[in-house]
Amino acid sequence: MKFLSRIIVFLSLFFPTVLPAAEIQKVILDNGLSVVLWEEPKAPVVTFQIWYKVGSRNEVNGKTGLSHLTEHMMFKGTQKYGKGEFSRIVAKNGGTENAFTGNDYTAYFESFAADRIDLSLILEADRMQNLILDAEEFQLERSVVMEERRSRTDDDPYAYLIENLYAISFLVHPYRSPIIGWMSDLENLVNDDVRQHYARYYVPNNATIVVVGDFESDALLQKIKQHFEAIPRGRNAPQTVSPEPPQLGPRRSIVKREAQLPFVFVSYHTPNYKSPDSHALTLLSSILSNGKSARLYRSLVYEQEVALDSGGYYNGLTTDPELFYIYATAQKGKTTTELETALSTEIQRIQEEGVTARELEKAKNQIEAEYLMGLDSNFYRAMQLGKAETVGAGYEYVLNYTQNILRVSLEEIQDVAQRYLIEDGKSIGVLIPQTKSVVR
Repeated sequence: MKFLSRIIVFLSLFFPTVLPAAEIQKVILDNGLSVVLWEEPKAPVVTFQIWYKVGSRNEVNGKTGLSHLTEHMMFKGTQKYGKGEFSRIVAKNGGTENAFTGNDYTAYFESFAADRIDLSLILEADRMQNLILDAEEFQLERSVVMEERRSRTDDDPYAYLIENLYAISFLVHPYRSPIIGWMSDLENLVNDDVRQHYARYYVPNNATIVVVGDFESDALLQKIKQHFEAIPRGRNAPQTVSPEPPQLGPRRSIVKREAQLPFVFVSYHTPNYKSPDSHALTLLSSILSNGKSARLYRSLVYEQEVALDSGGYYNGLTTDPELFYIYATAQKGKTTTELETALSTEIQRIQEEGVTARELEKAKNQIEAEYLMGLDSNFYRAMQLGKAETVGAGYEYVLNYTQNILRVSLEEIQDVAQRYLIEDGKSIGVLIPQTKSVVR
């Protein structure tokens, strides 16, 4: 911990704990497009990202996977830039590009030398309004996505279990569906589904541009206006979804699949950034699962020797409340019952005894160090801003993040453990390995 403290002191010389809001400029154009600019002149490079407020959260039953499939189709070309031209132009100019889809967003990005930023503006403005959706290309790309699902989920027993657990944890809210979509839905999607999805959600008033790097904000803003402000505003995209009703008892999913080792995954319903408890939950997750010296790994792997691995995760930066989860993979010869008992015992210990001042200080140091070191990356800064703006937290959430983390007390950690990690709000996923003959 002394070494980590020295890192914090070193980083604080270069990055203040609370970042000055004056460094970030936010403007909303006449057509509703949000623009967030963060100047960082330390190196002549720039990251451009455009975030659309659409993800698996916005999909209806029978059409899951549509946002991710649309992301794939966004690289199929426009009338001006044919199939593959987007990527070739970026690579020819020494840049990198890609995209990603989440529950709450679909985002596209390019990173260039600073004097190439105009290319992002030209290319992204073009495909926001002029995408060609060819039926044959759709069939090919749908097959690619289906194979991606087979390899990453259907053929992976651990991913398959987690997908099942989300489906029983959320009975109403669309977070229950996988981002990549259910296979039966993918098989039935048609090109016109993508066309309607693109027309509904890929409009300026449903998007946020984030640029971080070496540029002059006023000059860049004028260029952004030049390329994007003429794009017509669309209808306001639907964003309201059915809220998840309170869970009134524990739920369980048991998966019997060919696998190497038993696995247990436990989730709890918790609030998102809108709750003042979100920062305490972030720290609780870190105390439980951040690294091999965290409570779960130390207890289950080193001390009890019932697990080969153990960890967890909580993300409060989501549009709607998500899950706080912990997990463990059994040591050879150990059972899922032993894993469940060990995980529950560690949660109960915190609920009854709280955590130590040393544990809380360490978790705060880890989170602050990860955050401050991440600021050295233009891409990381843009990611944080884009996600915060898209889910509704606003860029101020990023500016004040570490300050709010550092304010959390020991009592708050114990309090959130007692109020949220409860039996009636728990869902349990259990993977029971089977031999090939049993599976058949």
